Amino acid sequence: MIESKKVDPKVIVALDFPDADAALHLAHELDSTQCRVKVGKELFTRAGPLLVEQLQQLGFDVFLDLKYHDIPNTTARACRAAAELGVWMVNVHALGGRHMLEAAREAIDKTLHRPLLIAVTILTSLDENELCEVGLSGGLETNVLRLACLAESVGLDGVVCSPQEVSALRDRVASDFQLVTPGVRPAGVAVDDQKRITTPEDAIRLGSDYLVVGRPITQAGNPFEALLDINEAINVERAR
Repeated sequence: MIESKKVDPKVIVALDFPDADAALHLAHELDSTQCRVKVGKELFTRAGPLLVEQLQQLGFDVFLDLKYHDIPNTTARACRAAAELGVWMVNVHALGGRHMLEAAREAIDKTLHRPLLIAVTILTSLDENELCEVGLSGGLETNVLRLACLAESVGLDGVVCSPQEVSALRDRVASDFQLVTPGVRPAGVAVDDQKRITTPEDAIRLGSDYLVVGRPITQAGNPFEALLDINEAINVERAR
């Protein structure tokens, strides 16, 4: 596992922008000691590895959120390429199955710089009806728990899950198994397209390790102040 910062920010700001200029503009308004950043599919497709390097030069740890889901060999090669970019964290879809997850883990284990490798369980935009529609029976929590336990059993570092599943997961997985939770919204902020959400302080209280926060920060009038407010809420909860 890679060495963590002396300061371990719990907020990962989702840079869900259409181009590098907008992402870098926001990054310059933030502080790498107060957050990490996430680069997703749209931004990486447009801006590529250069943007990752530019963010790292600004001091940010980068979570490369590309959710690899393919045959084992292809996924392994993609994870190795991400590791060689020096990213802090990369993810795959747990629904890719045991062999794909093992191949991904083995690939990054062989790299000089080993990022955290986590698995997406069930997207936080899905509800029970949509889960059934794609053929997954048993309910949201059951599927999340099953996929998280699969990821842990093959040596991944953690999972992406809704805050609503964190408490149940904490009873099932090791204490150092990282739980990364999107769908986090401060009280009074619009929920947008997320369906399984909670506040930052509640997510930390339930056992989340890292919180992915996008629009409540990126679309705030003062993004840095919005970030500091979330960190303050987190710190108050952790101090209890």
